[in-house]
Amino acid sequence: MPDNWKNDPQRPIFLDGEYHYYYLYNADYLTGGAGTAWRRATTRDHVVFHDQGVAIPKNSDTNGDCWSGSLVVDESDTAGFGPGAVIALVTQAPGGVQGQYLWFSVDGGRSFTPGGTDPVLPNPGVPDFRDPKVIWDAERSRWFLANAEGHELGFYTSPDLRRWERVGSFVHDDIGLLECPDLFRIVADDGTMHWVLGTSANGTHRGLPPTYAYWTGAFDGVSFIPDHDEPRWLDQGFDFYGAVTYAHHDDAGVEDPHLRHALGWANFWDYPHNTPTLVTDGYNGDDMIVRDLTLRRVGDGYALASAPTAALADHVTATHRLGDIAVDDPVDLDVRSLAYDLTCEVRWNAAEPPTGVGLEVCRAPGGGRRVSVEITDAGTAAAVDRRETVSPAGGRTESPIDAADGRVRLRLLVDRTSVEVFVGDGTVVHSHRVFPLASDDGIRLISRGAPAVFRDVIVREVDARPRASR
Repeated sequence: MPDNWKNDPQRPIFLDGEYHYYYLYNADYLTGGAGTAWRRATTRDHVVFHDQGVAIPKNSDTNGDCWSGSLVVDESDTAGFGPGAVIALVTQAPGGVQGQYLWFSVDGGRSFTPGGTDPVLPNPGVPDFRDPKVIWDAERSRWFLANAEGHELGFYTSPDLRRWERVGSFVHDDIGLLECPDLFRIVADDGTMHWVLGTSANGTHRGLPPTYAYWTGAFDGVSFIPDHDEPRWLDQGFDFYGAVTYAHHDDAGVEDPHLRHALGWANFWDYPHNTPTLVTDGYNGDDMIVRDLTLRRVGDGYALASAPTAALADHVTATHRLGDIAVDDPVDLDVRSLAYDLTCEVRWNAAEPPTGVGLEVCRAPGGGRRVSVEITDAGTAAAVDRRETVSPAGGRTESPIDAADGRVRLRLLVDRTSVEVFVGDGTVVHSHRVFPLASDDGIRLISRGAPAVFRDVIVREVDARPRASR
């Protein structure tokens, strides 16, 4: 993040051998100015992003600033701006009325021009009408758009990105306001193809996360039929909102149907402006690490499994292989770091399990500040507690897991403003925004009530900062 304010990520597009990532940006945030621009960054490995400046300035036309939307590469010139033009469908709200407006780029996504002053998808008279997500429906040779409309996602089709017809909707009214929809197809680990519908939502009133909810199911071009009514959640923590997913391409530029990436805003609207980085670094707004997503058969359905993107391994600066560590009393590791990737398998006697087993990270020298990661309830729950560190609003998250046999794999990605915990196969993740002090770099292993063994403990120190801008 260069400066000031960053919020919603926009789905990256693949163009000319690299990924172009846009996000909402406010250069006037620190002085109290409102409104957002679209700022662009590029990456080839999903780890290091190079800032490329503002692509759509604030208030570029009479319809006001640009909010969230999505971009596509119009290879076949369906919109009439030329083959390969980059088209953005963007929410703007002149007079407070949200609608979807078309912008286009003929210079590879570096800058955009409004494709007219009228919305291509006008508001039918509802308060929430935003965040259009567009995909190419290859089976029917037309564009498809999912739009956030309160407690439902509206579905629309178009031959040219300009004229849109409503064809259906998806309604879910018990996980708060639906925002930032997502729709994609992916091949599961058993070789079957599935559609996934996602949306950012807030299920805290039901004890559910405020992150990215998703359903697997069937899509026929006009409707989505979920396999189960209740969604799964891509993250069980507090800070993975407005998330987007995007396709992975091989070296030849061909999409991999088995792999997708996910990128989420490391913040939440309950506490958007509560960050020490405003004072220390002059900015507010991060993303969590880009994830590699795969779809796995789980029980009677399918679930997305997350892992830090593979190229993170190319940015390891030091590796500490600590082997197996038996823990009864707390064990403080000799390794101290502010940014690292820790992996291990924790084992215990399933007949006499610990009351809590896990790690304390971002730990102050005296232990007064820390983030606790624990497996509890005889291996049936995973919890992350950030109440004992500098954080936006404290809080503890907990989710069910299946480790009753006395073993669980853990992977912790710790950075200067975040802790991300990947449990087991990665279908359970907890992401938390935290702000440890520079001295809070300790790592402690704990097992309360009974001993445990932390097997094959590896701490990889990471530095993924850009070396130079391009």
